[in-house]
Amino acid sequence: MSSSTVEPTLPPPDRDPEPPPREAHFTRTRHDPAAGRRPWSRLAADLAGLVDAHALALLRATVGIVFVGFGVLKLFPSASPAEQLAVDAATKMTLGLVPETVLLLSLAALETAIGIGLIVGRRLLRPALVVFFLHMGGVFSTLVLLPDAMWQPHSPAPTMEGQYVVKNVVLVAVCLVVAANEWGRRSRPRRTAG
Repeated sequence: MSSSTVEPTLPPPDRDPEPPPREAHFTRTRHDPAAGRRPWSRLAADLAGLVDAHALALLRATVGIVFVGFGVLKLFPSASPAEQLAVDAATKMTLGLVPETVLLLSLAALETAIGIGLIVGRRLLRPALVVFFLHMGGVFSTLVLLPDAMWQPHSPAPTMEGQYVVKNVVLVAVCLVVAANEWGRRSRPRRTAG
């Protein structure tokens, strides 16, 4: 018995091959996560990216603006709703040795300087943060120094003035984030090119 192998034969090539099927009139060369989204979704994503890239500067600037605003208000008599509260607390802290006018002007200058330091940043940022935290220590001490003004009688609930003081925890939290980033930069190793 003999065996024979049969070679497969290929059909002759077509002289006019068919072109490949055409895709849609547009093609994406790379994956674009924003493609196909609604315009407002793209705008929201762009805005979120912008805020994320500048979050620390935004936090610094907003707290700085608040401090400059409230500091400047204290320069004008009776313009600040916290004026008397601030003077009473500062008077207790200084044992009544400093005149009220000097205390108020000092607080106005201090708060304005903190605000400017936060807004400008750079070399002013670290001193501004240190003074901010010292100032907040004084602000929160009013909860103890002026209990009748800070707390409702026979209740642990704060008065309107107490709420004015307690809401500063938000500013403290923001400045803790800014300070952690600022002071953390010194401890991070620098990247070298190459």
